[in-house]
Amino acid sequence: MKPLKILFVVTEDWYFCSHRLPLAVAAVRAGYEVAVVTRITDRRKAIEEAGIRVIPLRHLRRSSLNPFREFAAITELSAIFRRERPNLVHQVALKPALYGSLVANLIGIRAKVNALGGLGFIFSSNRLLARLIRPFLLWLFRLIFNGKNGQLILQNDDDFSLVTTRAGVDRQRVRLIRSAGVDLEHYVAKEIPSGVPVVMLASRMLWDKGVGEFVSAARLLHEQGIDARFVLVGEPDPDNPFSVALEQLQQWSDSGVVEWWGHRDDMPEVLSQAWVVCLPSYYGEGVPKVLIEAMACARAVVTTDMPGCRDVVRSGNNGLLVKPRDVDDLASALKTFLLDRMRCIALGSAGRQIAEDEYALSGVVKETLAVYEELLLAGAKR
Repeated sequence: MKPLKILFVVTEDWYFCSHRLPLAVAAVRAGYEVAVVTRITDRRKAIEEAGIRVIPLRHLRRSSLNPFREFAAITELSAIFRRERPNLVHQVALKPALYGSLVANLIGIRAKVNALGGLGFIFSSNRLLARLIRPFLLWLFRLIFNGKNGQLILQNDDDFSLVTTRAGVDRQRVRLIRSAGVDLEHYVAKEIPSGVPVVMLASRMLWDKGVGEFVSAARLLHEQGIDARFVLVGEPDPDNPFSVALEQLQQWSDSGVVEWWGHRDDMPEVLSQAWVVCLPSYYGEGVPKVLIEAMACARAVVTTDMPGCRDVVRSGNNGLLVKPRDVDDLASALKTFLLDRMRCIALGSAGRQIAEDEYALSGVVKETLAVYEELLLAGAKR
């Protein structure tokens, strides 16, 4: 009997590798045929070596608002879906979810999973563009995500409430799976190193991730005589309009206020060098993967009181929450840890326990495969 086919649609191959590849591998082991539709950068070999077929995606871009490009992206997805005829599509992030669901409904693909790792700047920003687009997106959510035999996967309570109340999506069509999960065998607890303490922000280098506030807090703490190293880990994102310029990152690094380590593939080792991991984001996060990775490494975290971020932190237990875009509040929280190594150790240990109890990759994979089985069974009965 021919295996059932699952088709992932993810805009970027690097994001698929970091957030969905273990799930896809688990689906293969469960007996499914799995392929991913994605834009190719440098991760094709890694995906194919994991047993996942890669279908190049040429037109879909996260940042594009060009109607001609958007029409080309929908047309391209339609051609791929018609050729592949998957039994189930799993679409990750806003554009793939909206465009893929539209196409799947038109050509009769019965089982649809849409996963939003946060609602992005449209729902977290007060910029004019975001305010103009938001009502239209809420209408699209109501129209598309209420379709038959589909499940929308969200990662935090704020997003669940917004989608089911303001957008009017049926609660039965929405599933809460809290994060993409963390591999607890890969990210392990290690002792905090001795020497000058390190505060680390690991993320795409975006202004909305609080990179500017982090640098300002580092400068403030240096001026107060705090002996610490402040480290940025990650690269700019050219496809994001709020990316920090390469020249700005180099200037900060040259000034000595922060160190910029760029992109790193050895994140467990990188995180183990920190005393505390910081993400002062004011972006529409789902559950930030770096925070649960840091917790799995037994590191205390400092993040903002924002959707997704606040879901991870039990303030005073495994980390501290600060006000978004408040440099003084951020610096004060970081100073608390930099002056108390034992507190870093205690809160890091609590974070590891939370990661084990709530964010284990194995649990996330099991929950998601159960959604697949439920939708495929329902589709077979129709």
